[in-house]
Amino acid sequence: MRADIRIAVAMIINSRGEMLTVRKRGTTAFMQPGGKIDAGETPIAALVRELREELALDAEPDNFRYEGCYREQAANEADMIVEAEAFSWLAEPEVAPQAEIEELKWLPVEGPITVERAALTRRHLFPIAARRFAETRRPA
Repeated sequence: MRADIRIAVAMIINSRGEMLTVRKRGTTAFMQPGGKIDAGETPIAALVRELREELALDAEPDNFRYEGCYREQAANEADMIVEAEAFSWLAEPEVAPQAEIEELKWLPVEGPITVERAALTRRHLFPIAARRFAETRRPA
């Protein structure tokens, strides 16, 4: 039976309709920043901790909107299923790659993308981010 990896991820979407993605050192796929949820830790606490560790980003839990839980094949661990608690934030924070993060890219939430993305990112999170960004474009 396949084991699960529980993670919390951030869909940080800027005013240009781009979402922040990261690529970890020694990997090829871009994905959302975030990481594993430690025992006894809430998903949002894990997310805030991971963003600080990975991006030197000091975010507050109330910056984020919960978007649901999604399961998909893990990008970097064979035969593992990732279970992601996903959160969105409409913002343009200053970020800098830290820890295991090799590269950052802001990718358009709609339209062609030429870089490799993790299955979770491609199949689940980009469609959510596109809907979230579209909400900002609706007349009040």
